[in-house]
Amino acid sequence: MKKDELIEKWLKNELSTAEKEVFQQLDDADFSTYIVDYAKHFKASNHSEISDFNSFNERYKKHKTPVRHIGWQSPLLKVASMVIVALGLYFTFFFNQETQIKTLANENSTITLPDNSIVKLNELSELAFNENNWDKNRVLQLNGEAFFDVEKGNRFDVNTSNGTVSVLGTEFNVTSRDSIFKVSCYEGLVQVTYNDKDVKLPAGTEFSLVLDKGIKSKIAVAEPYWLKNMSVFENAPFIEVMNELETHFKIDVQYPTNLNSNFTGAFEHSDLNKALKSITIPLELTYTIENNKVVITRNE
Repeated sequence: MKKDELIEKWLKNELSTAEKEVFQQLDDADFSTYIVDYAKHFKASNHSEISDFNSFNERYKKHKTPVRHIGWQSPLLKVASMVIVALGLYFTFFFNQETQIKTLANENSTITLPDNSIVKLNELSELAFNENNWDKNRVLQLNGEAFFDVEKGNRFDVNTSNGTVSVLGTEFNVTSRDSIFKVSCYEGLVQVTYNDKDVKLPAGTEFSLVLDKGIKSKIAVAEPYWLKNMSVFENAPFIEVMNELETHFKIDVQYPTNLNSNFTGAFEHSDLNKALKSITIPLELTYTIENNKVVITRNE
């Protein structure tokens, strides 16, 4: 059996008794076993694993020398190699640790970052950042919606799938869900980068990305409405309002598919009946609630 095949079977723990005896006679068998066994104790994260045979084989060939050296250098080289592997895995583990926070429906979370900046994470949102190098690299990944109260310091970046928001110290809100991307600046100055374009937002302004077109507008509120457990809409499509209602109250809503009304108004997150009345009465609709399902119809 070829040496490569023998090592591959060894990695898969498929060696027979006879094959194990042959494997133990390989020049680097003890060294290879020790390296892999030692590496198992230094997994950098849940996403790390011992390399597959192909990558191991490439490393094996690089370590292999055409002439076997016998002398005092061999044990020291093996120890040095072990130290290098251990240190490499240790630093990968230490510096790549990532903090991840996720919120469920009707759940908000307040996070204090290493520099005492505050993030208020809205429901059904995800936030990720690296604590270990935070002082030099204030970068977060956001999927969902969050309000940021940032301490002054180095550049502070919020990366989303739709664009990046950059500040030095300010208060702002970011929404990035599917195709929705909205940034509201309440204090200081915010820079939004999307599609290789930069937009600066002073306090009291808002940026929205609609069909790949950036729109700036003014805001008159001091903080996002969701911090007050309210959803507010201005000339919003009815489907958008219903999606918000379903998210907050964990219900299914059935309504006429040809209902093309837009809604301007608000509803609170604390009472389903009050929320439905706030939506249906201005639009001259009616509703019923049965088994955690809402049916909305036109008034007859």
